[in-house]
Amino acid sequence: MAETSASRGREVRRRLVQAARELVPERGWTAVSTRTVAERAGVAPGLVHYHFASLQALLAEAAVGALREMVGGVGALLQHAGSPTEIVDLIAGEADRYTGTDPASLLAVETYLAATRDPALRRELSAVLDEFRNGLAGRLHEHGVPDPDATAAVLAAVIDGVLLHRSLGPAPAVAPVLHRIVEKGEQ
Repeated sequence: MAETSASRGREVRRRLVQAARELVPERGWTAVSTRTVAERAGVAPGLVHYHFASLQALLAEAAVGALREMVGGVGALLQHAGSPTEIVDLIAGEADRYTGTDPASLLAVETYLAATRDPALRRELSAVLDEFRNGLAGRLHEHGVPDPDATAAVLAAVIDGVLLHRSLGPAPAVAPVLHRIVEKGEQ
């Protein structure tokens, strides 16, 4: 079957997003250029601006999409938790997949930092976090955890903080401490 112009365009866009996802952790958000993304994707630099309003728009789409995938996977896992303790164990287990220096962790850190300077990125990142916290709060509510919204916000912040600390050195096991936060609802 002949490849259409639209399918070629989708493939170029996909390669640009993938290249951005790789380059941000490798070089840092501000060191990624149109040229480096195009080179990594194997396309002409002009195609970056053909497919995206700006380099920032490309980086934001790539990073927010990756983070949405990360937290979306956790949200799906939470549906299998039978207690608040299991919720914590699932979240902590997922967090243990990240060392703080792996590409996904570095992409998250770079995105958070960039969001402090870019209001549009901040809104997009906040929406991803809100989705995660709302889903987590819903599951905590189902299990009778007091103040599930605040508990979900603290749990999410703790996990983010632990991942940030892991980039500097070993972080303690978090599950036992987090269990104490949610166990009040199980008594």
